Amino acid sequence: MTLFEPVGKAPEPSALAGFVPREAEDLVARHLLRPLFGDERETLLLAGFDAFERLVRLERADGDATGRCVIPPRCWRALLGGDIAAVVMAHNHPSGRPWPSDADIRTTHDAALFLRTMGIELADHLIFVTDGHFSFRTAQMI
Repeated sequence: MTLFEPVGKAPEPSALAGFVPREAEDLVARHLLRPLFGDERETLLLAGFDAFERLVRLERADGDATGRCVIPPRCWRALLGGDIAAVVMAHNHPSGRPWPSDADIRTTHDAALFLRTMGIELADHLIFVTDGHFSFRTAQMI
């Protein structure tokens, strides 16, 4: 993958393949990330892993009154202060719709480009809902 290669695109019908039912979630999704989300407002998590796939840092940003969730610079500064090799972004959709919005796709694209300039991989972006999650990696959108 090159610096200028696109990493996000609008979801197509094949994006349905990006949905992972709750009972099929891996251990990181089920036990580390899912318990950190509430149902009332959108929350974003940035999980930083080292080269040995150990969790090094976990940053959280809560959504505003409009439901938007913006990644504040303080989260990036704190996350990138360690020996991070890969990042998993995750957020929830209290609406129950797991499919990514245009803003989700843009944010994923921007984050992947930003991290790539520093030699860090955006491993995945997960969107959690009650009955499972959407994975950008599984949907081949990243």
